[in-house]
Amino acid sequence: MLTIKVPLKHIEEVREILMETEIISRNYKILTEGNFGYIPINKKISNVKLKENIEKELKKSTKEKIHFEIVDKNLKEVKKKPRSLTEHLKGKLTEKEIEDLKTSFDIIGDTVILEIPEDLENQKNVIGDAALSFTGRKSVFMKKSAVEGVTRTRKLELIAGEDIYETIHKEHGVRLKLDVKKVYFSPRLATERKRLAKQVKDGEIILDMFAGIGPFPILIAKKHEVDIYATDINKEAIKYMENNIEINKLKGKIRPILGDVNKIAEKKFIKENIRFDRIIMNLPGTAKDFLELAMTLVNNEGIIHYYEFSDGYESAIKRIEKIAKKQNKNFKILNTRKVKSSSPKEWHIVVDAQIQ
Repeated sequence: MLTIKVPLKHIEEVREILMETEIISRNYKILTEGNFGYIPINKKISNVKLKENIEKELKKSTKEKIHFEIVDKNLKEVKKKPRSLTEHLKGKLTEKEIEDLKTSFDIIGDTVILEIPEDLENQKNVIGDAALSFTGRKSVFMKKSAVEGVTRTRKLELIAGEDIYETIHKEHGVRLKLDVKKVYFSPRLATERKRLAKQVKDGEIILDMFAGIGPFPILIAKKHEVDIYATDINKEAIKYMENNIEINKLKGKIRPILGDVNKIAEKKFIKENIRFDRIIMNLPGTAKDFLELAMTLVNNEGIIHYYEFSDGYESAIKRIEKIAKKQNKNFKILNTRKVKSSSPKEWHIVVDAQIQ
């Protein structure tokens, strides 16, 4: 193939100058031999005035005269790693099978969780091995059910790698230990957690109604001197939250509480007159059933982060308006956001409302 032969002392300079053009091929390795280097030329480049074009590019960037030749040389091809799970599966599945496969997946610590259509389950190990190779993680699990019940767990099946469900997930400088089979956790909410944590001010008293293993509280308390009450009905989630409080250096205080937030509110928050500057309601499927309680517990000028599955924001805002009116309160919508897609026509949305 055609190459640019240059003295070794100029090879890096020439490479950097020509890298911004289409002259250099990225499909072959640069060769060094004796006092010279050989830089591969893109096969799609016309040979017409090739030397003149290279001289022109070099003159743009350096005053020094660089001597070079255009010569034929055998170079080794660069072995490109597949850039996606789809590329990993080429040659292993048919084009139709790859098209049918949902190639989005969740990476949680050392584990990968993916969804495989029923008609492709006979290829689950092939898909699992490809995901293991592509991600470099230790375990790949296939979803066997949706997130179910009040404890928000799902059935999983190991399809590649080690049979280990417990892992440590890292995001935004915090570590979150969990068992993917025993608790709910979504890495896709990392941006939302960061967005919310940025709004918090030191001194706030916060309630996370459905805290899980504590991703919202841990990140907030990592950055701010706050007092967070974190409730969840899943005892495994509370256990891991307590562990996560220990393994992270926190500025704020987190109080994990096991139980139904309705009962906790009745026995503790209402009885002890504890009110909150901020309430997090990230349980989009049923958060609406707890909105009246949140409105009761929030301080004047306090903020409720209300999450819902919806095709827009109108229904969520109407719910807030209805309950605010019932409790003789006013509200102001500070922000609305689509957190992530939950189905082709539905979104996991959030409405930030200040209650007055």
